[in-house]
Amino acid sequence: MLLASAVVVWEWLNEHGRWRPYSPAVSHHIEAAVRAGPRAGGSVVLGQVDRRLAPYIIDLHSMNQFRQDTGTLRPVRRNYYDAASAPGQGVVWEWESDRGSWTPYDMDVGIAIQRAFETQRPCVDLSPVGFGYVIDFGTMGQINRQTQRQRRVRRRLDLVYPLAAGAAGRAASWPAAPGAAAAAAAAAGPRAPPCSCPQCVLVRSVKAAAPPAPAARRSAAPPAAVKGPPAQGPGATPPDSAGAGQGPGKPAPSSQAIRRQASPAAAGAGPAGCLASPPGATGKAGRVALATLDRTSLQRLALAQSRVLIASGVPTVPVKNLSGSSPVNPALAGITGILMSAAGLPVCLTRPPKLVLHPPPVSKSEIKSIPGVSNTSRKTTKKQAKKGKTPEEVLKKYLQKLRHPPDEDCTICMERLTAPSGYKGPQPTVKPDLVGKLSRCGHVYHVYCLVAMYNNGNKDGSLQCPTCKTIYGVKTGTQPPGKMEYHVIPHSLPGHPDCRTIRIIYSIPPGIQGPEHPNPGKSFSARGFPRHCYLPDSEKGRKVLKLLLVAWDRRLIFAIGTSSTTGESDTVIWNEVHHKTEFGSNLTGHGYPDANYLDNVLAELAAQGISEDSAAQEKD
Repeated sequence: MLLASAVVVWEWLNEHGRWRPYSPAVSHHIEAAVRAGPRAGGSVVLGQVDRRLAPYIIDLHSMNQFRQDTGTLRPVRRNYYDAASAPGQGVVWEWESDRGSWTPYDMDVGIAIQRAFETQRPCVDLSPVGFGYVIDFGTMGQINRQTQRQRRVRRRLDLVYPLAAGAAGRAASWPAAPGAAAAAAAAAGPRAPPCSCPQCVLVRSVKAAAPPAPAARRSAAPPAAVKGPPAQGPGATPPDSAGAGQGPGKPAPSSQAIRRQASPAAAGAGPAGCLASPPGATGKAGRVALATLDRTSLQRLALAQSRVLIASGVPTVPVKNLSGSSPVNPALAGITGILMSAAGLPVCLTRPPKLVLHPPPVSKSEIKSIPGVSNTSRKTTKKQAKKGKTPEEVLKKYLQKLRHPPDEDCTICMERLTAPSGYKGPQPTVKPDLVGKLSRCGHVYHVYCLVAMYNNGNKDGSLQCPTCKTIYGVKTGTQPPGKMEYHVIPHSLPGHPDCRTIRIIYSIPPGIQGPEHPNPGKSFSARGFPRHCYLPDSEKGRKVLKLLLVAWDRRLIFAIGTSSTTGESDTVIWNEVHHKTEFGSNLTGHGYPDANYLDNVLAELAAQGISEDSAAQEKD
């Protein structure tokens, strides 16, 4: 792809291994810093352009996004896309979450949707790009291929992503070559006024207070990177614990005094796993001086500076420092990260959190049954669809026929209810102009459309209203055969120190798909089994377990489809009932503590037609 016909999209890597795009405005902001070269300082504060991203800073030296309040690091990348594609036109495709917020699709997915939209196709199947969904442009809806659940989608116009400039390739590093940086600076004209946000003020003040680099080290830097001492002005010298108590009339410590405190190990590599800025020829002069400060001096300096961030509203969640004993304010962690990054030091303020998937080993004698729940395991087998009842006979229980339908659209075929159904698939045996009203929710459809929808589903004798999701009958799924084990272990989950833990173990082997599955007769894989999941052994935790047992019996926990994380098709996937698979951490969002998890999973089970009444009807 020629760079003249490309746009630049900045993206970050989420915990599922997918590259998520920053908004066009944020990408413009990052790209401006890249093109400014070393004079931009190498750090990009995202909160300057989007207040929701206030805790985040991008370090261009290491190509990482750093969250100041938690210390989380995520890789970022600078990607190119065709200028004629969605990002080059300012088109953004988004889907609506259960909470009513809109989330943009991954860039490759959005481009595929826009391409189909431009060619006036009625719908697009997203399976080739790793998603088991179909986008229907007629209804502007996203349809889950397995569950037929629908969500709204929308197409909106935003800023066009920045056009690629220069001859830098896809893997271009920062900073650019000195000549390119100088050319970019000349083309940019006069510099804009410096940003006055707390983070930028702190970075500038640290650079202003840094002692000059040794002559031998200065001479190694290219001419464009050598700067004279900054002019002293208001706020140029950051307060620190040494200078704060001297009073206005006493001089600050000299640079030689500061150097005497430095340790030879300060400029060396940090512990394994630290983020170290890659060595380069440019931009060293401004960072060498801070490299002479040891970790204690940097933290002492950052302690005073962190007050600015605390005052600006940065959350103050406890984080463990390197000694692993005393908690430090994450604002301190954030600002120290800025200082160390500017100094070219490894950013390693906290020990990297470890993923704790499983509890400590438990002996058989320590495993106990769950009070109020009989047995410790359950198996499922394939259930055949109920025979002897046609779709028309099933729907007759839930419908009231209307002789005078309202003058509105059928939300299945989008034709007027006063006209025949617009469904063009296999012909049901009912008249296309027959209209019925669902007895409980009162929504009205062509009976012809409801029969077609039933035939495309699990055909288990149940029906779900496509508008309000009210379930008629007992909804069942297509979960393949397997085993569910459950018991109590003598360990506590984070956030639940007063109770033990319920461990659930799901085991599903690979096999052959049945007639209810997407590709009957074709083999399916079962990755990651046995899968271990955890609940607190509390009253509400036991309630959730009992409802999960109902969901297991109704084959609603798993399905066969396309994995949203790996893109693999014909494999066992979760079926919209979230489980916690991390025992002692929450790095992926699938662990504890999570104060809302039990309430959320109860709501997800209710959406599948499973409530306390269901548990009472299906006693174990």
